[in-house]
Amino acid sequence: MPAWIAAALALALGLPGAANAAPALVFEPATGTVLHHEQAHDLWSPASLTKLMTAYVTFRALDAGELTLRSPVRVTANAVSTPPSRMGYPSGSVMTIDNAIKMVIVRSANDIAVALGEAVAGSEAAFVARMNEEAARLGMTNTNFVNPHGLHDEQQYTTARDMAVLARALRTEFADRADYFSIEAISFGEQLIPSYNLLLGRFDGADGMKTGFVCASGFNLIASATRGGRTLVAVVMGTESQKERAEKSATLLQNGFSGAVSAGAVDLDSVPGTDADGVPADLRPVVCTEEARAARWDGRDVDGNIVFDTDLIGTMDREPRAARVGLGGAEGASMTAIVLGDAAIDAYPVPAPRPYRPSLASEAEMERYQLRPGFDVPVPLDRPESG
Repeated sequence: MPAWIAAALALALGLPGAANAAPALVFEPATGTVLHHEQAHDLWSPASLTKLMTAYVTFRALDAGELTLRSPVRVTANAVSTPPSRMGYPSGSVMTIDNAIKMVIVRSANDIAVALGEAVAGSEAAFVARMNEEAARLGMTNTNFVNPHGLHDEQQYTTARDMAVLARALRTEFADRADYFSIEAISFGEQLIPSYNLLLGRFDGADGMKTGFVCASGFNLIASATRGGRTLVAVVMGTESQKERAEKSATLLQNGFSGAVSAGAVDLDSVPGTDADGVPADLRPVVCTEEARAARWDGRDVDGNIVFDTDLIGTMDREPRAARVGLGGAEGASMTAIVLGDAAIDAYPVPAPRPYRPSLASEAEMERYQLRPGFDVPVPLDRPESG
């Protein structure tokens, strides 16, 4: 029986140890040393962890001089058509590469991930080809991308080990761009949108990186933290909730810093296990049922905030530190317009995202749309945001 099926059955039946029956890995990016691993080669949907590769390809293009942080990103009709999570800007809107990266990492905006890919490579298909070229070059041996955002597709898959390889490349090759992954929130207009990464500002030393969620994948998180000049990264996939992925990541990182775990003489190139085959896990029957949503709501406080069962994760008793984003400010030619032409930027009215008001929704609606009070725009259940 494939490991992911056993994990899904364990979760569905409430068996002991079910919370741990999913891929996980913690490692030191400076050396590639692996401190702990479990099911590291199981095929899994990356969900919005995909956007780490979107950022990596963009950083490579920046370093190659193909564009600058002020180069334009034009929102196309193709980008506008991408399901949520979205920024919701109409076709024809223009922003800088810098702002687009922030929206992709913090808001996990699928529309901007597409627009960014088109701005870098000229078209979404060309950008996806670059993603797969980089994955092969990095040695991500069980990874395939079909889009730059992470919305579910059976042909888009990865493993915890491969995601660790990508995270290491980002931390070591682009240390000067690490601040993108530690941003606690973005603000635009009167809206403040916090990161889905609940370790930022709550776990000692937390400084990245990216969350991911679609029904098939469960709740994924690549979390990094730095203490005393030493950085560790945890990869956690297939948990039942935002709470569980944060707590499991915090525990793995804490154990790594304290020396409580060691995988012996293992690095990312030699993580034991069998290369995955078949199709990636599908946790939809486990994490996207009414019962599962109700269970995720249990234990929240009266304001809908997650109450953690570990003192490793503190309370955010301040406003998250926000990076201001918006439209405009771009300089230079648009690769999207050069390659796709103006026909790809047919402007038509698209409803702009509105501030979410908790007083307008019941608790059931907040859980249904996977909301956090005061910030998130509702997302239909059949097309869940991939943050």
